[in-house]
Order: sequence, then C-alpha cells, then structure tokens
Amino acid sequence: MTVSANSLQDFLAHCRSVVGDDFVVCDDAGMAPYLTDWRGRFTGKAAAVLRPATVEQVRLLVTACAQWRVPMVPQGGRTGLVLGSVPDASGDAVVLSLARLNRIRAIDPVNRTITVDAGCILQQVQEAAAAEGCLFPLSLAAEGSCSIGGNLSTNAGGTAVLRYGNTRELCLGLEVVTPQGKLWDGLRGLRKDNTGYDLRDLYIGAEGTLGVITGAVLKLYPQPKACITALAALPTPDHALRLLTLMQDRCGASLTGFELMSAFCLALVAQHFPQLPRPFTAPHGQHVLLELSSNESEAHAVALLEDAIGAALEQGIIDDAVVASSIAQSAGLWQLREHIPLAQAAAGKNIKHDISLPVSRIAEFITVTEPQLQQAFPGCQLVCFGHLGDGNLHFNVAPPDGIGHDAFLANQDAVNRVVHDSVVAFGGSISAEHGIGALKRDDLAHYKSAVELDLMRAIKSALDPMGIMNPGKIL
Repeated sequence: MTVSANSLQDFLAHCRSVVGDDFVVCDDAGMAPYLTDWRGRFTGKAAAVLRPATVEQVRLLVTACAQWRVPMVPQGGRTGLVLGSVPDASGDAVVLSLARLNRIRAIDPVNRTITVDAGCILQQVQEAAAAEGCLFPLSLAAEGSCSIGGNLSTNAGGTAVLRYGNTRELCLGLEVVTPQGKLWDGLRGLRKDNTGYDLRDLYIGAEGTLGVITGAVLKLYPQPKACITALAALPTPDHALRLLTLMQDRCGASLTGFELMSAFCLALVAQHFPQLPRPFTAPHGQHVLLELSSNESEAHAVALLEDAIGAALEQGIIDDAVVASSIAQSAGLWQLREHIPLAQAAAGKNIKHDISLPVSRIAEFITVTEPQLQQAFPGCQLVCFGHLGDGNLHFNVAPPDGIGHDAFLANQDAVNRVVHDSVVAFGGSISAEHGIGALKRDDLAHYKSAVELDLMRAIKSALDPMGIMNPGKIL
C-alpha cells in the first residue's frame, strides 16, 4: 500500500492542520527515536511521526489515514520486545505516537477505579492511585517508561500476576478509535456488564492491529498494610514448585510474587553489578524471590511468612532463606531479579524466549529442554528466570564461552525451533507476556491451528478491511 508523493503531501498538510506543524515530524533526526525497537536490533522507516494530544485529534488523524489509505503504527512508550510498535522498512506507514495523551482523567476511590489516557506512563498511574490510598498492582521493569496503552495492547504481565492477573484482568473499560476513525466509548467502570460480545477483550492484546486504544478504566485495590519479601535457596525447579504449593496452601491470596532465578542468572548479576547484595555464600542451583502482601498487619505478614519458610526448611524443600527486615533490604532483593535483563544486556546478545507453561510441568520442561539445547548447541548457556507462580518463564539462550554473540545469533531460528517445539509439546505458549509483533509472526503461523488463524484473520478483516492498522504485526 503506497501513497503517491502528491497524495502524501496532501495527507501531511491535513495532519498539520489537525495537530499543528510541530507535531507532524518528518525529518530524519526527529523521527529517529520512534523508529528503533527497545533492544536496538531493528530500525524501520516512516513517512512521518504524528503526535496528537487529544482523543479528537487521534480520531481525525485515523480518519485521514483511512481516507488516504496510509498505514499507521500506534506507539506508546516504545518498550516492546517483539517489534510490535515500530514500522517496517518500507517507509509507507506513519507512526501514531500517543505519548502526549497522558492525562489522569478521574479517580473513584469508592468504585476503586482510575480512568486514564492511553499515553500515561505506568508509574504515573501507580503514583496517582497511591495518592488516593489505592494500589494499581501492575508492575514491570519498564514501568518508568512503558505506557498504559502499550500495556493493554500487549496484555502485559509483570511480577504481580499471581495475585492480580494480567493487564486484561485489571481493565474494566476501554475507549478506542476504530480504523474508520469512529470513537467507541466503552469507559464503563463496571465489574458486571453482560450485554453481548466483549469488545474490550478484542482490543486488549491485539497490539494495535484492530484499533487505537486512547483511554481505559482500570481497577484499583486497597494499599496493603504490609509487604514482606524473602529469598529462598533450593536445589532444583521441582523444589521450587513444591515451595509454591506450600506457600499457596499456607498463605493463600497473600502470596503476591513468586519469581524463579537460576544460579547462572544471579552469577551474571553478581558479575556485572557487584554492588548488589549476595544473600548466600554457598552455591545453590535455584533461587525463589517471593513476596507476601497483607491487609492486616506487618506482624501478621511476618509471622505467616516465617511459619511457611520454617515448614519448607523442615520438609527439605529449601536449603536456606533470607527474609528482608527493612524496606531497603526488600528493595535489594528485588534488584537482584530486576537486574537480570540488565546483566544479560551487559554480557552481550542472547536469544530470548518469553514462554508460558502449565505450572505443574515447568520443572519437567526445563529438565527436558536444556539437554536438547546442549545437544544441538554444545556449551550454550541457559538464562532461565521468570514468574513461576503464573507459569511464565524467560528462557533465554546465551552463546558458549568463546563464541561471538553475532555468530551465535545466526542460529536464532534453529534455537527457537528447539525451544518452541518443546513448549508446544508441554502444552504451553510461545508468548506469555511480550506479544507477537513482527518478531514472532512466522512462529505464530507455524504453531497456531488453522482454525485459530482463520478466526483471527476474520476478525482482522471485519474490523480493519483496508489493513491499515499496524500492518505486518501478528498476522
């Protein structure tokens, strides 16, 4: 879909009349930050970057894209990991940046909802909720940069899914501009609304391929009175699953986070961030970072956690544990988890996998898949960590010592096939929380059933018949 030079200039002139000259960016330097993905591995091209400040401006710009048949790539905080929010190399599309759409519209502490623009940064929403004595529980490593629209478009997960669910579970209503430039106002703060098809769920996780999310009504929760963190050392992933069962049985919904980290992960962190704490002197095969939140008291949370940890020690499930005794110590333990991706980046490039599995099968998956990788790529190093409580692993493969990172990346398709074949064999998914974008589009076509793909294409065709919404992503 290519627009002639004259038509493109007419289109851009119209866009300038909508948002002003300063917010239609066409020069290479001005567009550059919007064209490269978060990992810096791909840079696309665009006819322009459009930067609306209001929902009406978004609606008018999308209407213009439909009229001139100009493809558009909706974009939020640009923290995605699967090339879902950058344009391709054709230069035909415009980037529609929602960064200026960043108002907190309303907070209702009684209904426990917050209504926000899609361009609001996640941390901004968290802070606005906290100012009203409430909690917005979505928490990601990129929360200082990622936007709510992007979180919804990818159905982001994060560290608190175990208790609060993915972004989908945290959203009650949406406001969306359709590919035809019509505005759907679904900003209803209702927990029950059984009036036909759930349009909201169509757009959440659609990665901007069906419409442009411009606003959302999000759930809030009471601020916990206490939050207690511990780090447990144990031998194997199977022991981690046993610990998860024990913690859930004893702590119930108070168990907010349960993160698995291999010894190799923490060794990477220690190598590249030596200033961070090293809670254990003896080596251990695996580590679990767990967190309890209590709406009763700190004493109750501490007693609950210590009782569970004591039982795990008595049963031989864990070898050792450290319970944070201050906010600073808790933050230090969480930094170990949060610095794993940073340590990976400092160590060099690796082949990443964001996968989900039935929780009960995670240990078996690791036990089976790692030898398969070693047989195919001797000496490769597995960086395995993630949200064990909800079945989401980041199962990344680094090159053997002495092998160049770029040379190893040439094996990406073959490595992906080993990992993804195993994931599917264990009843899992090749994307847990990062989405599909352009990076995993071919893998999706390989692993999804024909029926599922046909249904997805039918939805895409019905809602975006001209194919102008984020072309080349997912399908």
